[in-house]
Amino acid sequence: MSPLIIVPAVAITLVAFVYWFLVRPWHLRWGATEDELQQLLPGDEMAPPHPKLAATHAIIINAPAADVWPWLVQMGQTRGGFYSYTWLENLVGCHMRNANWIMPEWQSLKVGDRVWLHPKALPLKVLAIEPGRAIVLEKIWAFILRPIDEQTTRLIVRGRGDYNPDLKNAFLNFLAWRVVFEPAHFIMERKMMLGIKQRAEGDGRTARGAGENQLGQRAALH
Repeated sequence: MSPLIIVPAVAITLVAFVYWFLVRPWHLRWGATEDELQQLLPGDEMAPPHPKLAATHAIIINAPAADVWPWLVQMGQTRGGFYSYTWLENLVGCHMRNANWIMPEWQSLKVGDRVWLHPKALPLKVLAIEPGRAIVLEKIWAFILRPIDEQTTRLIVRGRGDYNPDLKNAFLNFLAWRVVFEPAHFIMERKMMLGIKQRAEGDGRTARGAGENQLGQRAALH
């Protein structure tokens, strides 16, 4: 067999092996402790008993839970954004802008409300909310705050669900959900969590005029 075939085949096999057995296990539990992986968290009771997709990510934020909570409440495409890579989100038409201020207008969130990810995609319904502690969105995407002490908080984000949509083909589902979705979701979610950490640890800017200016900029995008 020609080296032109053997070398690429070996390289692809090696990359696939490293990703599947080293990188993937790491990113599916990025930042989470063994105890957190095993713990029953808000939203778990709503997830499928044996989800095809499951990831638990965690990060320490050097701020009280009360300072982190407002940034979670105002997440959404029509609200404060997701604090992730807006340039990637906007490549697929999300029209996303990330707020750097806590906006009073976006501090109301209740069960049944909808959180938009994309202007042309169905929003995620809020399934459960424990003020100051947890938000659970449809499909199941849960954001949990756990105070470590008065000035430190653990943010845990857990996703559990099945293939949606199910492509009804094992190979296509593998490509779409394992090869594309899982790493892409990790990249965006990790950035989101770092963005929340950065904002909560900052000066907690709530300048009304600056916030209203962001609202005007967002309105201009639509």
